[in-house]
Amino acid sequence: MMKQGAFYTGTYPAVFEQLGYSCAEIEARKEAIFQTLFYGSEEERIYHPVGEDMGCIEDTGNHDVRTEGMSYGMMMCVQMNRKEEFDRLWKWAKTYMYLTEGPNKGYFAWSCAVDGTKNSYGAAPDGEEYFAMALFLASHRFGDGEGIFHYSREARELLHTCVHKGENGEEGRSMFDRRNHYIRFIAEVDFTDPSYHLPHFYELFSRWADEEDREFFRIAARESRAFLKKACHPETGFSAEYAYYDGTPYEKDRDLYGGRHDWYYSDAYRTILNIALDYYWFAADPWEVQIADTLQRYYCEVLPEEEWDGVFLTDGTPVPQKALHPVAVLAVNAAAGLNSQTENAKRLAKLFYETPLRTGDRRYYDNCLYFFAFLALSGSYRIY
Repeated sequence: MMKQGAFYTGTYPAVFEQLGYSCAEIEARKEAIFQTLFYGSEEERIYHPVGEDMGCIEDTGNHDVRTEGMSYGMMMCVQMNRKEEFDRLWKWAKTYMYLTEGPNKGYFAWSCAVDGTKNSYGAAPDGEEYFAMALFLASHRFGDGEGIFHYSREARELLHTCVHKGENGEEGRSMFDRRNHYIRFIAEVDFTDPSYHLPHFYELFSRWADEEDREFFRIAARESRAFLKKACHPETGFSAEYAYYDGTPYEKDRDLYGGRHDWYYSDAYRTILNIALDYYWFAADPWEVQIADTLQRYYCEVLPEEEWDGVFLTDGTPVPQKALHPVAVLAVNAAAGLNSQTENAKRLAKLFYETPLRTGDRRYYDNCLYFFAFLALSGSYRIY
């Protein structure tokens, strides 16, 4: 049977074009988004050049620099063919965030001040995953350079650390639980974050990582797809921010991790975007289209539009507060229809296209997901 998905066909369908927007208009809008995020006014931008050869992405809501944002920025740059900004971000990350000692040696400090001072010596695996993928894509699009700019070597070394950390008496722990191949929330714990599960990345890691690590990532792709079926509620499509390995929402230690994480809230919005991208790239499991349709149907046919900015348990039970990132919600809801031709998918994609970037202090997270959704729906989120 012929394999589908962009990895096999080399074709990246553009949903926005299918809806009647012109290619020229879409390309201009895409460039304008990048320019706003990287070179807009101080009230718009999230990127800051630093000196002659570095730069950082600021989480404008928390006024820090996170591996999440740095790796997201690198992914944006490689997709937009912006090598200078990519290299600036990577050098800042290696200069200020890379950990050279302690139990997390070889990982990156998940949060730094904007001046580069480390706020933590802990690591968040989603940053490492995105760093590695952005580096591989940069290697293929820009070509490997020297030192830290030998992108593919840096990616392979980072992934090797993520898988093998703690072996042979070494201090620290792997970011993956080697028993089930799941990515951990952080290396020190044995539960996970559904939005960290990136089977579309693992498929590529299984081809590009060190030879000895490729089978691990091949299995990780399969097992993450199976896990996501457990983590996403069948009637809403919602996943929790954190989850036990059986997929049920994580309800413990609220004081330790900054509050509750058993709901469909900030981190969790990324899950459906990852699922849609996995099918778009690899078309490995039709369930991914079904669950995305379920989420879109829930928003379009069950929830009144004035409640779209709400917070919910995974079964749809409302929580009495508002989403911190309502534009991100709309962005991922639209991206969920990447592989669908339903009326709900068309409605959400059009609504998203007509929605501007978020402004204000909380713009960072919303606009990162906004740009990823726009790249995907314009056929521009590609494998290089």
